[in-house]
Amino acid sequence: MRWLSDEQQQVWRDYLLVTDRLRAAMARQLQSDCGLSLSDYDVLVVLSERGPMRITDLARLIGWEQSRLSHQLRRMRERGLTERHGDADDRRGATVTITTAGAAALSAAAPGHAELVRSVMFDGLSARQQRVFGAVLETILHRLAATER
Repeated sequence: MRWLSDEQQQVWRDYLLVTDRLRAAMARQLQSDCGLSLSDYDVLVVLSERGPMRITDLARLIGWEQSRLSHQLRRMRERGLTERHGDADDRRGATVTITTAGAAALSAAAPGHAELVRSVMFDGLSARQQRVFGAVLETILHRLAATER
């Protein structure tokens, strides 16, 4: 068994703390500014960028389990943010779209969200640090994808 070195353990704990605190800060900002949850925002961003999507493809793209996405989409449909089209009994063939209300909510949320992310994540990093950080994340994502096959 290979254990983490002391330095690796500190980096790992810092990473977990950063991701937890950043997600909490984003959730607070979105709720305060426009009443969206972070999960609402995640779904709306993808639908606004990609257009109508099969629910199974959306789940895979955002990295959620099918059941989590189904519950989230139900809540969003009830609030008029998304619409579901297709066979109600066949999740594989059903598609989801963003509504006019969903697009308006996203437009209201995006400026504050971008400002928070920019100020917390990027304003304190040099251009070189940002490139290195991006490369590190890309490497980790590729290695993680290899474990999911």
